[in-house]
Amino acid sequence: QVQLVESGGGLVQAGGSLRLSCAASGTIFSINAMDWYRQAPGNQRELVAYITRGGSTNYADSVKGRFTISRDNAKNTVYLKMNSLKPEDTAVYYCYVVIGGTGYWGQGTQVTVSS
Repeated sequence: QVQLVESGGGLVQAGGSLRLSCAASGTIFSINAMDWYRQAPGNQRELVAYITRGGSTNYADSVKGRFTISRDNAKNTVYLKMNSLKPEDTAVYYCYVVIGGTGYWGQGTQVTVSS
């Protein structure tokens, strides 16, 4: 059984910063890519960023240059540092990992950016 626990969301003014964390626990041998998704009301869930086990990263165009994804393999934890936040970044943010061929989602953390 694998559990993902997210933290770090909240309310911030436009231009501010937040750092999200997602820690995986349970029976884990190896995690390849670790992803962050987000879903705003009325919108589909979208991929924000991912990072491979070796540290290669990829970002959605809407967050390039503002968000940074990183991970600590020893702690099975992925982070998302979000700078220069905009009201359109408001959403529930989810982490997602695949372990042993099974996908797992975090419970989601709300990020609200006020104008």
